[in-house]
Amino acid sequence: MTGSTPPRKRRFSLPGADKGPSDGSQGARDDERGSSGKGVVPAGSASLEPAVGRGDLPAPAQGAAPVARRRVAVVRDKAVDLARAGVRRSGSRARAALAHLTDRIIETAPRIPVRDLQTLRRQFPSLGPEQLADKLVAGAANATSTVGAGVGAAAMLPVPPAMPAEIAAEITGVAAIELKLIAELHEVYGVRPPGNLKDRSTAYLRSWSGERGVDVLKPASLNSALSGQMKRELRQQIMKRTVRDLPNLMPFLVGAAVGALMNRRDTKKLAARIRADLRKLQVPWDALPELPPLEKPENPLPLDESPGERPGDRGDRGD
Repeated sequence: MTGSTPPRKRRFSLPGADKGPSDGSQGARDDERGSSGKGVVPAGSASLEPAVGRGDLPAPAQGAAPVARRRVAVVRDKAVDLARAGVRRSGSRARAALAHLTDRIIETAPRIPVRDLQTLRRQFPSLGPEQLADKLVAGAANATSTVGAGVGAAAMLPVPPAMPAEIAAEITGVAAIELKLIAELHEVYGVRPPGNLKDRSTAYLRSWSGERGVDVLKPASLNSALSGQMKRELRQQIMKRTVRDLPNLMPFLVGAAVGALMNRRDTKKLAARIRADLRKLQVPWDALPELPPLEKPENPLPLDESPGERPGDRGDRGD
């Protein structure tokens, strides 16, 4: 018949071959597709099932992920240990710096020149106690403002290694000015702590660290021994001042303006607290017994002997 496949060209099925339809898209089965059934695959036939248990293939890395996780954990623990060690070293250096600065201020306190009440009244004969105290506070605020502006100007282009030295210099200078102010306010209000120069210096240090006036009626506030608690209070006060003085290191003279403003404000705030305590213990000048002149310190600091004095005040002197 026309169009039929001659018998010599017909394909005969082999034993075990796929029994599927013998006619493909063109009337013939496509033997290259492999077996279409799910039975036993003859030898030599292609299979789409995954090869399992093949000895000739490399074994998959079963433990790769756990090993990677262990390595990450080791690296993380090492980084944490290094960070903790760095924090401990930084903390040790900070404590050492605070202790050194505390010792410097303690050594500086007895060297601060302080004017007694007689000297102050001779310099400002027309002023009463409150007016004289206002004068002293204004002069000390101007002095600490100048120190802050100077440190800010020096840090116009900050150099990180020099920053700790600049902060330490500012804190030491401001502390000396404020200790002088505290001592002279006690003179003005007639509440001079008893004892020698060292005893009074310790009392003023306690007053500066606690931002309170010296209560001469309480023996605890007059203890001349530098106890561990007092040193801790000093370190806390220095740390607080350090944090407050950090904006002074801002570049391009911004730190100078910030330092001047903040030092002026802090000095006035400290003086207000000291004066509030001293007013409760104030002794009027006419009822005040005659006190001996204050002894001059050895190797005094080169501080201004007349803070609060302006050029127009020189005519008010009585000496």
